[in-house]
Amino acid sequence: METQAPKISIAQKASWNKFSGGWRKWDAMTMAMLQPTGDAIMDHLGATGTSMVLDIAAGTGEPGLSIARHLHGGKVIITDVAEKMLDVAKEKAAALGITNVEFLEADAHDLPFDDGTFDELSCRMGFMFFPDMQQAAKEMARVLKPGGRIATAVWAGPEKNFWVTCMMQNIKKHIDMPPPVPGAPGMFRCAESGLIAGLFRHAGLQEVAEREVACTVGVNSPEEYWNMMTEVAAPFVAALSSVDADTVSKVKADVIASMTERYPKGNIDGLAIVVTAVK
Repeated sequence: METQAPKISIAQKASWNKFSGGWRKWDAMTMAMLQPTGDAIMDHLGATGTSMVLDIAAGTGEPGLSIARHLHGGKVIITDVAEKMLDVAKEKAAALGITNVEFLEADAHDLPFDDGTFDELSCRMGFMFFPDMQQAAKEMARVLKPGGRIATAVWAGPEKNFWVTCMMQNIKKHIDMPPPVPGAPGMFRCAESGLIAGLFRHAGLQEVAEREVACTVGVNSPEEYWNMMTEVAAPFVAALSSVDADTVSKVKADVIASMTERYPKGNIDGLAIVVTAVK
């Protein structure tokens, strides 16, 4: 996987840029879903005052923007590989009047900062997609100051996140999809307990701990769920774009039926894993 990292990163950048409009449209809902993980990250980091904070793979800007609001004299540098996702983050910062932030296109495998630059570091829902997760963990540890705090969040297993598997299962009923390559970037790549903790320890981090954090996908109906997932989830959109309209209609009917049976009023349960450490 490591030897393919540059090619994978280029493809990911293109994909996130392509779907940035969908993430802008559904930002309020997705950020509400992820807020419990952001709160857990912020609780561990404890960033206040003049802290220098790095938020990696921040997408549309969280939890970096929320962290910035707790600082007085400090600053958050918000990074992502996709400049169009950062454009959404910039719009949000301007609308909220948050000025103690800087936005930078950056790859987690090769961070453009000196050793020991940051007091705290967050990375929410990024590790699953890093081609070389250990290299990313080493870079994070490198740019942290001694005693600096780090926190990340990843998704727990598919059985605990029906908001993802509902689409996956029903697409596979109608569309032949090759199984994912073991260890390849993907939603549930980091679901195994202790995986991220092991990466952190190998990178020299200490006081490593992990815990589960519940989330809720606050869609109002199965139809709204379908609309959101087909505008933000690149793998699902790619699969659906490979077949005719009749097949898409069949997938949609099955997805809505499955979601109606389990979550007829929306508010779909999800589960994340938050991993914390200290340098």
